[in-house]
This record gives sequence, structure tokens and C-alpha cells, in this order.
Amino acid sequence: MTGERVTRRLAAILAADVVGYSRLMGRDEHGTLTRLKAHRTERLEPVLARHGGRLVKLTGDGALVEFPSAVDALGAAIEFQQSMAEVDRDQPEDTRIVFRIGLHLGDLIVDGDDLYGDGVNVAARLEAEAPAGGIVISGDVHNAVTGRLKANFDDLGTLSLKNIERPVQAFGVKWDATDWKVSTSAIAAPPVATTPTADAPLTLPDKPSIAVLPFQNMSGDPEQEYFVDGLVEDIITALSRTKSLFVIARNSSFSYKGKSPDIRLVGRELGVRYVLEGSVRKAGDRIRITGQLIDATNGTHIWADRFDGALKDIFELQDQVTLSIVAAIQPELRQAEFARVRRKPVENLDAYDWYLRGLAHLNTRAREAFTEALKCFQTATGLDPTYGAAWGMSAYCIGLRSIAGWSTDEAEDAKEVRRMVPIAVTNGRDDPAALWAAGHAVAWIGRDVDTAASLIARSLELDPGNASAWASSSYFHSWLGHPEKAVEHGERGLRLNPRDPMNFAGLTAVALGYQLMGRYADAIEAVERSLRDYPETMAALRIGATSYALAGRLEEARALGRRVLARDPTYSCSKHRALVPFKRTEDIELGLKGLRLAGIPE
Repeated sequence: MTGERVTRRLAAILAADVVGYSRLMGRDEHGTLTRLKAHRTERLEPVLARHGGRLVKLTGDGALVEFPSAVDALGAAIEFQQSMAEVDRDQPEDTRIVFRIGLHLGDLIVDGDDLYGDGVNVAARLEAEAPAGGIVISGDVHNAVTGRLKANFDDLGTLSLKNIERPVQAFGVKWDATDWKVSTSAIAAPPVATTPTADAPLTLPDKPSIAVLPFQNMSGDPEQEYFVDGLVEDIITALSRTKSLFVIARNSSFSYKGKSPDIRLVGRELGVRYVLEGSVRKAGDRIRITGQLIDATNGTHIWADRFDGALKDIFELQDQVTLSIVAAIQPELRQAEFARVRRKPVENLDAYDWYLRGLAHLNTRAREAFTEALKCFQTATGLDPTYGAAWGMSAYCIGLRSIAGWSTDEAEDAKEVRRMVPIAVTNGRDDPAALWAAGHAVAWIGRDVDTAASLIARSLELDPGNASAWASSSYFHSWLGHPEKAVEHGERGLRLNPRDPMNFAGLTAVALGYQLMGRYADAIEAVERSLRDYPETMAALRIGATSYALAGRLEEARALGRRVLARDPTYSCSKHRALVPFKRTEDIELGLKGLRLAGIPE
């Protein structure tokens, strides 16, 4: 060792050497060495520069390279091998310089500029298994890059490598040359599937920020998608309880489901420093969760781990994943903050399974999905009558069904909500999901805004990352006569969930707050954004009509007023007075004034 401070870090390591180097040197020592140096200068070094690779050392006929990202490492390896295949195409076969490459993602010992440890050894042994012109990667690299590069993988099984005590899962890499054709000009970054660039990157929050992308379902069973998605939602919720973190809400993270985005682009679009991605493999009564945490500002892998266990221990596994992420982001977090992310929503796994199914239906937001979601939540409460979140979500479903005008018996729905809410609150007094859902239902159906606001406040205290709860809180504060706080809470929810397809609801809540403050131009801007996303939402149409009218823009107000009456020909000022539970008389009268100007009848 050099005597400098020795540290450890997680990195992708690439080992490469020349196939048949001794034979080539024996035939033409000077020519081989000259061409080898040219390949390093003209092909290897530019590739490393493009992909962020650090040349650790040359080993005569080979090289050892460190990358902060497994994706960059494999992209560089493919690009280099493709460039070598193209440049030596016309060279006599017995004089061609051909490389083989091994890649591994592991924990390395850093001593000055050098690297040591098992990670380096595994990469070198995998390189020896690669064919001429080929690449062999470890299972850890495979997990990190699958679906994110234009490449295919052959499962080579578990290999017994020289001087490596454990067997190593390995994969051969194949690629289409047309996807990786190297031009003589500057070469672009590796072909990675990406999502569209955001118009304006969001500013990073002043505390650690993270987005959890949908995990891959590795079970081979599409029916398990609900389980994997529910697992990720629980991890998001657990992280949100840590007040030292800014956590992007579920719907924005899930806008990337089924895609293979560039993590750095995800970070810019969502305005976060860290991104967590992973996979879940469920087989029988066993489950494996893998995850890797990436610094989205530069693509560096910060943490990667695998968690295996029995399905009955699913909650312990989730806790392990969450605690590891928090520790990787901010090691100085106190033990008390770690404890906040630990919870078990329910001991009865069958009930929990049905709860996840209900969430999967509810997130589609389709009319028929509400019926299916309610059935799932009610099945969960039947299996576990103490499951507060399932009771709360049952009431929430009934409330939303009524608000949307899909109820077949309003009186019976109101009766059911009044029955379910106390059960949800009693059994879910420390469960933010139960408190939020119950608060939402009791406000819209029971019209008890004070109780609703109290429940939402408690929910946000437990889970400050719940964007939906912030939107609900925004509405409630407007009804209670606190429009400034309503705008503040609504905008906080929108910031937590910038890509949520349901953001029209949060925008409408913000618009209401601005209207009550007399800031009609701001209210109109928020309403217009809401109506672009969902043109038929009644709340936005009403608030838009009144805001335009109060701003003196009567033609536009009456156009929206006609759309309100087209959606509900029975709508009137008296119906509006009964619908919206404002505490302050002046607030309801302001809205009625605007509606009359917009052409809504008495």
C-alpha cells in the first residue's frame, strides 16, 4: 500500500486484454506494439472520456478501468469493441488485435490511484471467460443495465472462477452493430432509451432528494405487477416519513413505468439528486429484492444491495431496503430518524395482498376501477378488521365515487362513510394513509372540514411526502378561510409530484386559494393548466368561471359557465351553496357572485 488513507467505494470495473498477445508479439513485436498504442490513443481513451471512465492502470496488453456507472461501463465496452471490429476489418486475420472484456460491479479498496479487492479479481476472471471481441458481465452488472442499453444477454449460468471462492453468475453480451456503429467524428453517448427532456430543469431542494422508480417484475408472471408496484409504493411512503428527505410522490415516479430512462435525465426532470431503481423476484414463498441508488447528477452508483427472505418477512425486507437507502444518502441521520421509516402496516399478509390489489385498481382512475378497488379494500378489512388503511381507502373510494357523480345511492354512501371513518381512525391512528383517506372522505361526504383538516394534519406529520394529502389540505384550508396556507400547501404537493397525471386536482386547489386572495390572474393561470390536463373537471370549470368573472373577463367566464351547465344541467347557485362547505360567509358569497356573472342560474 502507498501509505495514503485507504477507502472503499462501489464502482463498475472493466478488465480488458488482447487475445493471443504473445503470439502477435512473436510474429511482429514492433508492429504489434505500435498498433496497440494507436488503439489505446485513438479508440480506448476517447471512449473512456465520453463515458466517464478512469484508466486505473495498463497491464502490458490490457487495461483496468473504473466507472461510476454500470451503464456507462457497458456502453463504453460495447462501443470500444464495435470500434475495434470496424477498424481492423481489413487487417489480415492473423495480425488483428482483438480484445476481450470482463465487467463487474462491486465494492473496491481504493489506495491512492490504485484499486484492489474482490471486485477487481472478479472482473479479471470474467474477462478470461470472454470470447475474442466479446464481453462477459457479472450478474450484478446485468441487474444494473437490463433494459437500459441496446444489448442482449446470454445467461452463462454460475461460473467457478479461478481463486474466487464463490460461484459467480455471468452473462455474455450481444449487440446489433447498427445500433453501435462508430463514426470517425465525435461519437454520441451510448444509445439509451430516454424520456423527453423537461422544458426547464427543477431546482434541487435544500435537503437530500430522491425518486423511487418502478421496480422490475422479475417473477415472469404479469399478475404479480400489482405486488411489485405496491412494494415500491410502501418504500416511497417509508422514505417520505423521514423529514430529512424530499421524496417525489408515487405518480410522478411511475410515469417512467415500462421505460428505460437515462437516470441523469430523470434527475433533471423530477428535480432530485438521487434515484432508486431495482427489481423484485417472487417465487413460491420466497422473495428477492434488489436495489441500487444512483446520484442522478453524475450517474455514480452510491449503493447496491440484495435482500432475500421468506414472503412472510416482506415487511422486514422493505425496512432493510429503506434503512440502507437513508444511510447511503445521509449517514449522519440520527437513529431516531431511522426508526421513523420502520413500520408494519398489517401482520395479515392476505389482507395486505388485497390492499395492494385495491391500490393497483385505484391508480388507474377509471370508473369501473373504483368498484374493483372498493371490493379489494373491503376484502382486506374482512380478513383483518383492524386494518385502518384499508378502512380509510374504502371510505375514500365511496367518497370519490359520489363526487364524480357515479353514486347510485347518495344517502347510503354517506351512511357508509360515516360508519367507516371512525373505524379507520381508531385502527390507523399512526398510519398516514388511513388518516389521509378518512380525512378526504369525511370532508367531501360528511362536510366536517374541521375534523378532516385535523386528520390531514396528523397524516402529514407522519408522512410529509404525501402529495395527495397536501392537495387535500389545500382545499380544506380554503374552506376554513386560510387561502394563503391553501396555496402554500397546494404548491408543495405539486412540487413533490411534478409528473402526476392527476395534478389537475392540485392545480384546482391552488386556483381556489388564489381566488379567495383576490389574485384572479394567478387563479386563472392555475385553472388553465388544470383544464389542459383534464378539460372536464367540474371544480376547475367552476373556479375558472368565477375567476374570469371576478377579473372582469366576462366572455371567457360565460364560456366556462356554459361548460358547467353542459356537464350538469341542474347546477345552480343554490346547489353550489350546499355543495361547498366554506366557513366564512364572504368566501361563499364571492364564489356565488362570480357564478352569477358567468351565467349560472339561481
